[in-house]
Amino acid sequence: MKNAEATTATKLSSAFSRGSSFFLLWMVLMQSVKPGDLVMGLMAAILGTWISLHLLKPESGRFRFGKLLALIPHFIWVSVIAGIDVARRAFDPRMPLQTGFVSCPLDFPPGLARNTFATFTSLMPGTVPVGETDEDLIYHCLDISQPVVEQLWTEELLLAKAMVIGRRHDE
Repeated sequence: MKNAEATTATKLSSAFSRGSSFFLLWMVLMQSVKPGDLVMGLMAAILGTWISLHLLKPESGRFRFGKLLALIPHFIWVSVIAGIDVARRAFDPRMPLQTGFVSCPLDFPPGLARNTFATFTSLMPGTVPVGETDEDLIYHCLDISQPVVEQLWTEELLLAKAMVIGRRHDE
């Protein structure tokens, strides 16, 4: 019985958090406090919350937004450095590329955490996730002689601090 109460509390907390966020987003976008706009915003927030709770169950995990925002400077820095490396390779007449695929074992289970990680790393130049197995993400890399897997593990540790990882989708 206690587990059911905790699950209900988690769902209500998630619904309130998501609904508040959707309504706040509406307010930022509309920049209006007219009663009609507020009513439409409330209806949009309720509908958005209902849809999001059905598409992404609260049990699948959640983000710590403060820690996620703290990753932005790191993400920008890594992206700039990787972008410079990709540009250097593209403009070098010798084109020093050793393209190929690497398999990166992850602690993230399939679902929200792994999808977020794949999205996060797909935005960094030089590697792109192209597939997955139960335990690994498969990446296409411009230079497999680099320590790509070790760099991805560093990113995984950083992202793990910004997430509360839920259960696997297939459980």
